[in-house]
Amino acid sequence: MKKSVLTRYRVMAYVTGVLLVLLTIGVIAKYLLTMDGADGFVSLVGIAHGWLYVLYLIFAFDMGSKAKWSFGKLVWVLLAGTIPTAAFFVERKVARELEPLIEGTAEPVGA
Repeated sequence: MKKSVLTRYRVMAYVTGVLLVLLTIGVIAKYLLTMDGADGFVSLVGIAHGWLYVLYLIFAFDMGSKAKWSFGKLVWVLLAGTIPTAAFFVERKVARELEPLIEGTAEPVGA
């Protein structure tokens, strides 16, 4: 697997995770704290998260198919972008698992 496949997934996992945390904070501010101005923030962040989550799905699916993951594992990684903070933990676990499979990162024999 190419390093770029993992890198673009990791970037989108962080972006999706940050936006989802911001969206959660905005929803709490809007509905529980009834703060003025939270409507616009929630709308803006919600739209951004929605569109960027689609990119996250595409990149995660591409990476999972290249890594030949089971259906259950792929679904868990895809859903991680919908649970606040889950994307950060899943991304870290996926990166540790797939880094040895990256082309060109193998140790030379006899080194």
